[in-house]
Amino acid sequence: MTVTCPEGHASQATDYCDVCGTPIPAGAASAAQPGGLETESGQPGAEPGGSGAETGETGPVTCPNCGDLSPAGSLFCENCGYDFTTGTPAPPPAPASGLDLGDLGATQPPGRPVSGPAPPTSGAVSPPGPAPSTGAPPPSSTGTPTPSAGGGLSAPPVPGDDAWVAEIWVDPDWYAHERPEDPMPSAGLPGLVTLRQRSLLVGRPSQSRGIRPDVDCGSDPGVSRRHCQLTTDGQRWWVEDLGSSNGTFVAPAGDPLPDNPLTQGVRKEIEEGDRIFIGAWTRLVIRKALPGEV
Repeated sequence: MTVTCPEGHASQATDYCDVCGTPIPAGAASAAQPGGLETESGQPGAEPGGSGAETGETGPVTCPNCGDLSPAGSLFCENCGYDFTTGTPAPPPAPASGLDLGDLGATQPPGRPVSGPAPPTSGAVSPPGPAPSTGAPPPSSTGTPTPSAGGGLSAPPVPGDDAWVAEIWVDPDWYAHERPEDPMPSAGLPGLVTLRQRSLLVGRPSQSRGIRPDVDCGSDPGVSRRHCQLTTDGQRWWVEDLGSSNGTFVAPAGDPLPDNPLTQGVRKEIEEGDRIFIGAWTRLVIRKALPGEV
């Protein structure tokens, strides 16, 4: 089933656009019909056992497997992947095949993509090469990143002995700045994600669509499925908005909250102490890991 988002993109997802992340109204999802099917009257209709086309339901459909709500006309639960047509849950996701530092006997120099399996070594890790002298992030071999099994972007691991982490905060000030309708969760200690790859996807997961972001901000409904991308050469980091519905914002620590989002598709280097704001209340901080954190 394909629906058209408010920006005019064709989307397989019925809650947020697969292309730009814009929320899709329930009316647009219920109006779309799967192709190739006809009712007894000869008009296009939903599949037998669908989520509302034959029963006359027009409101959200409650998943009998997880209890989550899906838009009217959905064939699958967006949360767990339950098949409303056959009444069966989604198969368990395949294990992620993304690389980490333990997968290779030696790391690659910064800026060079992995072209095949690493040659056998004695177990020693090669020292990292010098960081590129230009301000641009390392290019890929094709110029276009490719999605990995984990929903992020396939890339070699971060070189060097220094590990990096992303802190995920619930920021009350950003929540007050954005003024969303959803209630803010209690602010506490940050979540911590170890950054083991050169390119990482930041967003919200969708099991039915196979989206498993490397930095999961799924508790924030204002974050798009594919919100932004983090890239590194091992010493520096960049952030790039992927066409999110609510934008990606960056501001140095101590500065006022930012009002102007990043330009879609343009990478911005993250300076030490910079804060990244996304969604309704999420603040990200990229820093080197402290002893014992990784």
